[in-house]
Amino acid sequence: MPKKILFIDDEPDLVMLMQTRLASHGYQVLSAFDGEEGLKMVQEEKPDLILLDKIMPKMDGLEVCQRLKADPKTKDIPVMIVSASGGMDLPERCLAAGADDVIIKPFEAEDLLAKIKALLKE
Repeated sequence: MPKKILFIDDEPDLVMLMQTRLASHGYQVLSAFDGEEGLKMVQEEKPDLILLDKIMPKMDGLEVCQRLKADPKTKDIPVMIVSASGGMDLPERCLAAGADDVIIKPFEAEDLLAKIKALLKE
């Protein structure tokens, strides 16, 4: 059974690119386009990993991550924050919010896959 990855990002082009790329590596990829929709999908779908954009409408990625990590039902799901901005202290802020890893856009596909495999313990 393929590992299930939920990608929460408000950029449809990036979501489609990630779905295609990750599916080609054998992952089942689900998507949500804002933080509220993402939180709802986590409850419904129980993904193995969450890739989460930092800057989104309605609820930013750090708040989504904090809510996921505060919930006993979702606290053990690995979360990787994906962001294009945030300054030098971004990794520290993401880790403080409970993220398991951070990757900065633009990134190499191989780097993302290596981080995903590490978080999924593959």
